[in-house]
Amino acid sequence: MIALSLAEIAAVVGGQTHDIPDPSVQVTGPVVRDSREVVPGSLFAAFVGERVDGHDYASQVVEAGAVAVLASRPVGVPAIVVEDVQTALGALARHVVRRLGATLVALTGSAGKTSTKDLIAQVLQRAAPTIYTPGSLNNEIGLPLTALSATEETKFLVLEMGARGIGHIRYLTELTPPKVGLVLNVGTAHIGEFGGREQIAQAKGELVESLPEDGTAVLNADDPLVRAMASRTKAKVVLFGESAEADVRAENVRLTDSGQPAFSLHTPSGASDVTMRLYGEHHVSNALAAAAVAHELGMSAAEIATALSEAGSLSRWRMEVTERPDGVTIVNDAYNANPESMRAALRALAAMGKGRRTWAVLGKMAELGDEALAEHDAVGRLAVRLNVSKLVAVGGIEASWLQLGAYNEGSWGEESVHVSDAQAAIDLLRSELRPGDVVLVKASRSVGLESVAQALVESGAEGEVAAR
Repeated sequence: MIALSLAEIAAVVGGQTHDIPDPSVQVTGPVVRDSREVVPGSLFAAFVGERVDGHDYASQVVEAGAVAVLASRPVGVPAIVVEDVQTALGALARHVVRRLGATLVALTGSAGKTSTKDLIAQVLQRAAPTIYTPGSLNNEIGLPLTALSATEETKFLVLEMGARGIGHIRYLTELTPPKVGLVLNVGTAHIGEFGGREQIAQAKGELVESLPEDGTAVLNADDPLVRAMASRTKAKVVLFGESAEADVRAENVRLTDSGQPAFSLHTPSGASDVTMRLYGEHHVSNALAAAAVAHELGMSAAEIATALSEAGSLSRWRMEVTERPDGVTIVNDAYNANPESMRAALRALAAMGKGRRTWAVLGKMAELGDEALAEHDAVGRLAVRLNVSKLVAVGGIEASWLQLGAYNEGSWGEESVHVSDAQAAIDLLRSELRPGDVVLVKASRSVGLESVAQALVESGAEGEVAAR
């Protein structure tokens, strides 16, 4: 964080200082909420959770080097006491962002936010110091913490914004007002909470409504609900996509033999070829979104294409590919799942597995409301249409819908199996995998299928040791 004294911070957040001998002492390190992340110079934000109360760690974090605690009650060590820690954290982030000279880029969408954010960060880092959201910390706590990690040297601040209802993104943009706003797509993620795609579009469009007249709205030309958001902003509009009308577009899109996308990137200032390290054709849209943002911020087509071709995944469990010594390929995409990302992952599996036996280990897609049965059934059917060799549906009723969809589409019989939990899936795969197989593991985060992918990776390592 930019250096601020405890007195300055207290004034910004409307707090009272307690047990602070010298209010002029500065916070020079990061603002953190996890006591394990404290370093000398930190400010520790004490949140009260369901199982853990951060206030209980006050003495420990000060001993570890924290300058003070941002707390909702006195804690016996240097503290700034406020009525609500989350509100205070947001106020501090707003203050710091206003003082920074950085260009703030915000993005949202139903699918692909984190992958696209990672691409934007890797491209912009080629041009200037860039801070970006780690993982998927895109809510009312994660976003301010990311903004507060910026320093005087930061030129670009890339923030992912999530929403679970109308008004959420508007609130986030008030904390960290963006200059560039990117909307990727409007899908069915969280449709059970929103009530429909039109409501999702209303929520996502709050991002472009927040932009200033000299800002830029970067919109997906291939998604009608996103493209329609052009009427909701006073900022300049830039379109990306495969549409001929897109300002930044892809031509000659194809997949390599290993399932990695390649295309010709066209921008208003030139064209250049891209071959990505990531897997799956869905990353073409993500890459175009990143390219549109980077082009607006002054990078050339050649610079952008080189950066996109060299970019990898910065976040865990998102199409994370591991090649085992025995030739089995594990694709860990278990961080989260919705119908759009599930379909994209299955198509990537089919492309990667040409000429090989493929396994789709799938679980529940959460928060789909009344659409849950139809969407799970459709994913099971798609697995058959893509000629995926084996479907392993893991979990409860939603998994049974996946299997039923597959069975009804292709009468797979033994090729589609429903197992009760992750351990059952691990046991099945360990007994049946053969060298050369490709395994996709994907479900909503609550299912915890990353344990399946990890176990399979470790099995390969154990096999290598045994072979030696």
